[in-house]
Amino acid sequence: MSKILGHSFHIPVMGTGFTVDTPVKVAHLGISSVVSIVDDLLVEKMREVYCSKLSLPFKPITEKTKDFRAERITSYLNLLDKVVTEKFENLKESIQDKSKELEEYLDMLPDLSEVKQEFKAKFADNPYLKEAKEWLSNHLPLGDIDVNIMTKLDKSNFYKGEQLPTEFNDAHAALRGFAMSNLESSMVLSAGMNPRLYGYLEQFKDFYPDSNGYIKKKIVLKVSDYRSALIQGRFLAKKGIWISEYRIESGLNCGGHAFATDGFLMGPILQDFKDKRDELKESTYQVLLQALKEKNKVIPTNPLEIKVTAQGGVGTSEEHDFLINQYNLDSIGWGTPFLLVPEVCNVDEQTLSLLEKAKEKDLFLSHASPLGVRFNNLATNTRDIGKWERMAKNEAGSVCTKRYMIVNKEFTEKPICTASRQYQRLKIADLKKQNLSKEAYEKELNLLLEKTCLCKGLSASTYIVNNIDTKSDGDGVSICPGPNLAYFSKRASLKDMINHIYNRANLIERKDRPHMFIKELNIYYDYLKEQIEEPKKPVPKQIKSLETFKNNLLNGVNYYKDLSQKFSDKFIHMKSQIENDLNNLEVKIKDTLIRES
Repeated sequence: MSKILGHSFHIPVMGTGFTVDTPVKVAHLGISSVVSIVDDLLVEKMREVYCSKLSLPFKPITEKTKDFRAERITSYLNLLDKVVTEKFENLKESIQDKSKELEEYLDMLPDLSEVKQEFKAKFADNPYLKEAKEWLSNHLPLGDIDVNIMTKLDKSNFYKGEQLPTEFNDAHAALRGFAMSNLESSMVLSAGMNPRLYGYLEQFKDFYPDSNGYIKKKIVLKVSDYRSALIQGRFLAKKGIWISEYRIESGLNCGGHAFATDGFLMGPILQDFKDKRDELKESTYQVLLQALKEKNKVIPTNPLEIKVTAQGGVGTSEEHDFLINQYNLDSIGWGTPFLLVPEVCNVDEQTLSLLEKAKEKDLFLSHASPLGVRFNNLATNTRDIGKWERMAKNEAGSVCTKRYMIVNKEFTEKPICTASRQYQRLKIADLKKQNLSKEAYEKELNLLLEKTCLCKGLSASTYIVNNIDTKSDGDGVSICPGPNLAYFSKRASLKDMINHIYNRANLIERKDRPHMFIKELNIYYDYLKEQIEEPKKPVPKQIKSLETFKNNLLNGVNYYKDLSQKFSDKFIHMKSQIENDLNNLEVKIKDTLIRES
């Protein structure tokens, strides 16, 4: 585990807009966060917003420019870098004015932070000495401005009626936008492997290490199991690209798009990474060195390091500390709780109120995503209001203008979005032709109408908060909290949330919150039951898959039973909580019958 210099948490990407400018709000305080660069129209509008706020010149980058997507992203990231750097320098200068800003910065750090401990040891009596300022300039950590790309959102694009080469595809252009920026940070690759996109990384020098092992632009891989990490790590290493961090996310106990594993649970997965971390590093490092040699690239004299981090469902300081200590993790992602922190995320007033009131029943694993991937959703979101009324008027679906999620070719030669009005009209007509029973027809229709325009919905709140015109996209908001939101019932300040993370305050009023491992196991149990009920006549392959899923859950239960016996006194409360819930869940899973065909 790396030494804790600054904060031991990071803020993951949330939607396309909720964290699009979060670095401006937290990076100067030493907090790293992740910006989505899927929606180039949104980042262009946010660039205009900040140029206006800061009285900076703004020249629009229009679609008349051939490479407008990459250029918009580069310009916005450079602006974020400029704003964050200036705020950070001002904070360091504030020591001369005996400002409380620096004091608040240090107070927010965890007590185990080396920066905090060393500064207090050296300058406790007089923190305003000239030497203190010099020391801070050299030691104060700045939060990273990281970016996220969903690797599969890589549609082809056209210019003046002609299809552009692959490098102008959505994900390729976003990658290039980051690569050409001034940032020294990381790009998080999520949602699976895209070999063609991974190959494109080779074209940019900032992704390669220098002789000292420094990489200006690092790669973070979001994964849900060790095998996937090893495969992708070796794949990229063969191209001379090093993965600097493996970010492990719960398959279902997370916000946004959810990628269920085959019943593998968070604890066993983290254990796998802990046990095989050195093996992962050494096996990929040797492949990397060979690739760099073959490419005549610089060979680093210092060994490259890897970080392992985790996120998904963490909600208490006890869980936070346990994950770091038990699995030697470098950082913990706190996402969903920060949706209730207006200082950090772009959430409009109406949606904030809905989040505060949300209970377990309001947070569900939906079929809302046009990508065909399950999506953690808020049942009371304002985007879906009136969809049944629109269907009655033969206006089911949305007018598709942003086109980031066009992946379906069921009825058309070119891909379209399953949430679009065009697709839904075609699908409804097709369903009517199939002579389905009333029950089967309504089931298919409900699944279809559950699709929603996430391109517009996930950016709408950012438009509202920043007073951007919503006329073209509408002001209905889609929001993607994880199940953990049910236990946070009121908005908080940034300071309050940080104090909660570090056990200096408690923002959870409910006494019935299950441990994150138990919550995830419950979600997977519900998912198993759903999958069993899905096929009316399951084939042998489906039965075998369900049996494997069930057995993996039971293996996870056994792992947690063994783990609970090893808890130190510090986590004794967690031990009793987990053991009681585990016994009940084990009985339920064992009693789950998988129907034969």
